[in-house]
Amino acid sequence: MKYQYYPGCSLEGTAREYDVSTRAVMDRLGAQLTELPDWTCCGASAAEPNSLLLSLALPARNLAIADKTAPDQDILVPCSACYLNLKRAGESVSTDPDLAAKIDTVLMDEGLVLKRLAGVRHLLDVLVNDVGAGRIGDRVATPLEGLVVAPYYGCQCLRPYTVFDDPETPRSMDPLIAATGARVHPWSMGARCCGASHMNTKPEVAQRLVGSILSAARGADVIATVCPMCQMNLEAYQKTISRRENDDLQITVMYLPQLIGMALGMTETDLGIDLNLAVTHAFRSGQWTAKTATG
Repeated sequence: MKYQYYPGCSLEGTAREYDVSTRAVMDRLGAQLTELPDWTCCGASAAEPNSLLLSLALPARNLAIADKTAPDQDILVPCSACYLNLKRAGESVSTDPDLAAKIDTVLMDEGLVLKRLAGVRHLLDVLVNDVGAGRIGDRVATPLEGLVVAPYYGCQCLRPYTVFDDPETPRSMDPLIAATGARVHPWSMGARCCGASHMNTKPEVAQRLVGSILSAARGADVIATVCPMCQMNLEAYQKTISRRENDDLQITVMYLPQLIGMALGMTETDLGIDLNLAVTHAFRSGQWTAKTATG
């Protein structure tokens, strides 16, 4: 399993633990990741309000580099926003010849051209369909028995491109979680929006959304995410929301590869868990394992 790897900006900053754990876990599972050379920002959410062409040309540049570097390899993307932007650029260019010509003009200055649209794959897609729960289960060294996990997908890895899961009732994380020995928390909030960037522009709205997600996770030991923005929203405002709701809504929030890595016997340092903002004392002290031992 060989992939071109596009980390994106968040994984070099606020979500560095996502990058660290993704690289470590994929290596342990036998996948080879080669970072895309000279990659640049995908435009995130800031480019489109300024220029539609810019918002498509930025991710198209990365696709063109992938075409030039290893045209036979898919691009593995952990960040859901980056995945969405790269996927959108590829889909737009493939269906709009006029747009494709404009993009080629932009890329011409660097001698780049979109010849073949490399496959854009979300990390979760690769874990489910290429790696598989069976391979993960075979390599488990420390089963997470007793741990209850609430799988949280967010919006952007599922919508609008329904490539590998149902955006209304996603289940793709379930077999991966089960492979680690943990149990899946029964809930219907896995695809509910966390408020995204409204946490900065309309915090009262976003905090209400996050509060409903944290409340629904009651009974779980950890929320597993696959999106840096979701992770940040669910982690960083727990105390604020708990005070507002007059309720303790604090819970451990981890990236899915961190959770898998724990089951594979990897250390907190290997997985960057020391960088997470929300890891409760109960989680660190292993009270979930004690809970299993006592029934």
